[in-house]
Amino acid sequence: MTAESDVPGYRSTIEQIREARAQAIHHTRLARQFAVQRRDLMQSLLARGVSQADIARELGVSRQAIQKMLAC
Repeated sequence: MTAESDVPGYRSTIEQIREARAQAIHHTRLARQFAVQRRDLMQSLLARGVSQADIARELGVSRQAIQKMLAC
């Protein structure tokens, strides 16, 4: 096993890994927030009589994709 002091750039690489992990966590949280917002917006359209098929057509996805988005 190599001592960390023997590996060039060890500390900076570890710091980059930590930063990448932190960014991944941050983006995962944002994606969840956007999924909730998307679901709420679709539900508001459904409540006003727009069909899942119409929403799917407008978004260029399948009706099944809309059902999955609504399930989140």
